[in-house]
Amino acid sequence: MSNTLYVAATEPRSGKSAVSLGLMELLTRNIKKVAFFRPLIDVDHSRRELDNTINLIRSQYSLETEYEEMYGFTVTEASQLLAMGRQTEFIEGVMAKFQALGEKADFVLCEGVELEGATASFDFDINVDIITNLGCPVVLVAGGRRAKGPDDLVRSIKVYHESLVERKCDIVATIVNRVNPDDLETVEKRLVERKAGRDELLYVIPNNENLGNPSVGEVARLLKAEILYGGKNLTRHVRSFTIAAMQLRNLLERIEYGTLIITPGDRSDVVLACLAAVQSMTMPNISGIMLTGGLVPESPVQKVIEGFQDLVPIIAVGENTYQAAIRVENIHASITPDNTRKIVQALAVFERHVNMEELGEKIIKTRTTTVTPKMFESRLLQRAKIRKQHIVLPEGENDRILKAAEILLRRDVVDVTLLGREEKVKKRIASLGLHLEKATVIEPKKSLWFEDYARTYYNLRKDKGITLENSRDIMNNLNYFGTMMIYKGHADGMVSGASHTTAETIRPAFQFIKTSPGCSIVSSVLLMCLNDRVLAYGDCAINPDPTAEELAEIALSSAQTAELFGIVPRVAMLSYSSGSSGKGRQVDKVRKATELAQEKALEFYPGLEIEGPIQYDAAVDPEVARTKMPDSKVAGRATVFVFPDLNTGNNTYKAVQRSAGAVVIGPILQGLRKPVNDLSRGCLVPDIVNTVAITAIQAQAEKNV
Repeated sequence: MSNTLYVAATEPRSGKSAVSLGLMELLTRNIKKVAFFRPLIDVDHSRRELDNTINLIRSQYSLETEYEEMYGFTVTEASQLLAMGRQTEFIEGVMAKFQALGEKADFVLCEGVELEGATASFDFDINVDIITNLGCPVVLVAGGRRAKGPDDLVRSIKVYHESLVERKCDIVATIVNRVNPDDLETVEKRLVERKAGRDELLYVIPNNENLGNPSVGEVARLLKAEILYGGKNLTRHVRSFTIAAMQLRNLLERIEYGTLIITPGDRSDVVLACLAAVQSMTMPNISGIMLTGGLVPESPVQKVIEGFQDLVPIIAVGENTYQAAIRVENIHASITPDNTRKIVQALAVFERHVNMEELGEKIIKTRTTTVTPKMFESRLLQRAKIRKQHIVLPEGENDRILKAAEILLRRDVVDVTLLGREEKVKKRIASLGLHLEKATVIEPKKSLWFEDYARTYYNLRKDKGITLENSRDIMNNLNYFGTMMIYKGHADGMVSGASHTTAETIRPAFQFIKTSPGCSIVSSVLLMCLNDRVLAYGDCAINPDPTAEELAEIALSSAQTAELFGIVPRVAMLSYSSGSSGKGRQVDKVRKATELAQEKALEFYPGLEIEGPIQYDAAVDPEVARTKMPDSKVAGRATVFVFPDLNTGNNTYKAVQRSAGAVVIGPILQGLRKPVNDLSRGCLVPDIVNTVAITAIQAQAEKNV
């Protein structure tokens, strides 16, 4: 997965796109493959509108990614989802597209949306939600254009800064853009005072009128004007506009440098006077002329116009003069892909006021390794989709299972078979208003496989005293039928437990799926999704009091499972003492287990770091680790925690879950030949979705062995 940086603005028209342009310039100098992403874009695709910033960055840096890959939702789509209370779906949708793009790049620069009008109320909050779920470091862009003065500007920045810090966002730099040049030194001084030694970079960029003002080309594009003359000079900046409805002597007094002259199309006298003024050495140079009312000069006048050298742009609109002037007044200047003059100027301003080397070093140094719960869950679904597996869900009559199945099928994560009484399953689907047309529903005793499954089970278990009639009764059990589907290759994995105990779920797997080669026991891992990382806990669900030999096996299995799900394994064998200080039966067991695990790792898992016995605080806290185990490679940075017994593990994970607000995924069973996973009977729909995705990933891995 690539590294990321998120550009968030405190207000509209902050010049954030110019900052993004500068950051892309910095990143592409230091990183081979940089991608650009906007979670929200404020365009109407039904009118074939495209997001200008995406087009600008894509064109300027010759990005190979498609336009559709570079954004999450339109503002209209996002507003509809949020209005229906589907914020989770919105966040997951953004993350899915972000991560799909990230798989193709070494670094992703994200630019948040800045909205105006009625939708602006959710702008910053939505950006913060996206930042925290993506785990991105932030460059905060504050706009100085609207501030009443330096004090007002610094107060505003402080409010937004505190909002980000409160949500544990990592602020790399604050860039204050479009500041009144007269206030530059004062703003810098106040910001440094507020910073008070924090490790955050601060840059102040003065307002540049050329960047803040639209070009004549932008005016023509946004007003859908016809370009009559001067098409080569459309990059001239419109610094102001004036309506020419008075006599020429009064108009000439009102012409200033960069003025756009707005006049009815039949005022040939105004047009010719303005062109003469352009040629004059004593008059300010206007930016262009806009003709209104759908009128254009007559042929003799056009012939005169064509005789002027280096014509200023002359454009024509259908609106009357007053309406056209209002529309020009409301234009928001932007840097367009075709305006190379403005692009060069934006980069020059950025490089003049931002220490590129310092900022680049900070960004690359703080390239995130954070994995948030939403990031982890989203990655699970993306990985499961890569090579779709077939998962059987024996509890097809359970409402939560049905809701989860709809999500899985809608997002094309897995193929699903639901077990249960067919009539009841279909009735519940209809009652809940779900769309499960792609799901297969099987009632075991009516299945064409039923007799074959019963005979297979009989042959596997007849030495245990099982009769064929017993086998038929057993195959009528949903969990046994589902497990047999895996055994016979009619499914790749099974998830159950929403309505059944752990024993009922995994007993069939113990009987005839059996353990993988080299594994003597089945154990479990829980994935603990904290705010900033994901840890693996084993074994908190299956083995009450494992021996030293079993504990060593659990350690290696847990490390392999952690690595399968993108966690770099550093194994802590937990006990009530660290190192060689403690004595007693339990700590001796952990010490022996550590030695056995280290020996096995040399043969089967070279390079795996294992430490034990070690206390939890020394395993997870770098400060404690420096005191208790200063020479350990695992202490303070462990990612896989192996508990000495079920009592310790089960209580610890529940304490962490409740006190730290961790999202718990699992238990994930490990050591079986084919993947079977157990749900908590109190599981929620997202828990089921995650567990199915995990089972699919395990099935993918099992096929690669």
